[in-house]
Amino acid sequence: MNSSAKEPRIAPSTITVYGTRSCGDCHLAKEVLEAEGAPYRWIDLDLDPRAAAKVVAISGGYRSVPTILFPDGRVLVEPSPGDLTAHLRRGRGPGS
Repeated sequence: MNSSAKEPRIAPSTITVYGTRSCGDCHLAKEVLEAEGAPYRWIDLDLDPRAAAKVVAISGGYRSVPTILFPDGRVLVEPSPGDLTAHLRRGRGPGS
C-alpha cells in the first residue's frame, strides 16, 4: 500500500505542528496559530511513530512537543505562546 497516496496535499505555506493530545502546551500553540490565522497541519505523535522519530531527530534526542516546523525551515521547540506569536508576526513582515 502506498501511504503517500493517502497524505493530504499541504500548501507550501502551511506550518506543521507535532504534538500530542495530552500536551497542554500543544493546545496553547494551536490556539495561538488559530488566533493569528496561520494555516497549520497537526500531527499527533501518539498516532504516528515515524513523526515521533522525526521530532526526536529534530530536538536532539528528545520527544519534545510541541515541535513546530515553518515552511522556510525554521523550527520552534516548546515555544511559549508569546514566543510563537512574536515568531508568527515577524514572519509576516511590515504592514501585515
